[in-house]
Amino acid sequence: MPKSYVAALLFFVTMIGDPAYAQTATKQQAKARKLHERLYTVDSHEDTPNENLLNPRFDLTKDNNPDSAQVDLPKMRRGGLDAAFWVVYMGQGPRNEEGTAVAQQQAQAMFSGIEKAVQTHPAELAMATTPAEALALGKAGKRAIFIGMENGFPVGRDLNKVQAYYNQGVRYLTLCHSSNNEICDSATDPKGPEYQGLSPFGEQVVAEMNRLGMMVDISHTSDSTFYDVLRLSRVPVIASHSSCRALADVPRNLSDEMLRALARNGGVIQINFYGPYVKTEAKSPERVAAEQAFFVKWQIKTSLNVYGLPAESQKEALAELRQLQKQFPVPLATVQDAANQIDHAVKVAGINHVGIGSDFDGGSVLTGLRDVGDLPALTEELLRRGYSRRDLAKIWSGNLFRVMRAVEKGKSRPATASTSKP
Repeated sequence: MPKSYVAALLFFVTMIGDPAYAQTATKQQAKARKLHERLYTVDSHEDTPNENLLNPRFDLTKDNNPDSAQVDLPKMRRGGLDAAFWVVYMGQGPRNEEGTAVAQQQAQAMFSGIEKAVQTHPAELAMATTPAEALALGKAGKRAIFIGMENGFPVGRDLNKVQAYYNQGVRYLTLCHSSNNEICDSATDPKGPEYQGLSPFGEQVVAEMNRLGMMVDISHTSDSTFYDVLRLSRVPVIASHSSCRALADVPRNLSDEMLRALARNGGVIQINFYGPYVKTEAKSPERVAAEQAFFVKWQIKTSLNVYGLPAESQKEALAELRQLQKQFPVPLATVQDAANQIDHAVKVAGINHVGIGSDFDGGSVLTGLRDVGDLPALTEELLRRGYSRRDLAKIWSGNLFRVMRAVEKGKSRPATASTSKP
């Protein structure tokens, strides 16, 4: 072992044991916590409805084990979370009338779950559809719950469904999930692209969302869909839970070129905390081989494609995937890695175009950031890196709220963009 490494290690151990060092660290943590409490914090993507609100045994008032619930009221209080988008998530089902009808029924069950949770805890939670409503609720001591819809699959081919979901409170629609649908190509469909971006119907959907004042979410979409949306949309768009491809090279993340295009559009990338999207995983040869065998068996390209399998197959495949991950674990990404993602997005897109979309209750687990109760740790890390209070206010809510206001304001403007591909 090099002497320089030994010396550095001894210095680190000495500093950790130094009471003065510990006192300084405690003061920095307290400072970050105080600042975090003063910021208005928004998480733009939580899968709590699908994962827990439909479970009759789930108790939102309990500080649940984060392995089973990363979002509940005690954690929201501990994490200083002021507002969250609870997501009506739909896996990709059969693309026929029956499959669409099933998805629509499942969506309504999640809408009901969200409504019931909020109505059951009126002292702490309330629904919101605009930044103004959310900020007013914050002053009243309540946490705001927004609704997003992940995957436009329940829309089917019925454009009227977009307004129906808007009327139920949906303020962003993630156009697709792990597979292509009637709206657009996904970044991860095992069969590859179908439309080379948006479908003709998808172009109508984007125009309708602009008309209504609903944010267009390009997380999960293919690169060509991303550029189609930016060409077509009259207002800024969002990536509700994505990260940077430069640090984790997966199709779900945005390239630097896409980050710059999103900034020119006025949009925002909400950084995702799902480990493989935060940092490229260090997988053993055995893990890689096991994954490849898993993908071949289920005829898929990525683990996300599991959610496009039929219900019974999906249940079996998920159980196998969990066992595989348990047998061949990989080191977790950390809160520092999440901060690296933010650093990169800020460097490329600018401080006005970055926010937070954790994907908690949807698979995100980081060392030092296991659930919403740990959110102050991210503020502490960013503060340590030199981010100002103004910077943090933009990242935690200001940038997303700016886009929401622009989308709302723009809904009354007449269309000027081309509505068809060149």
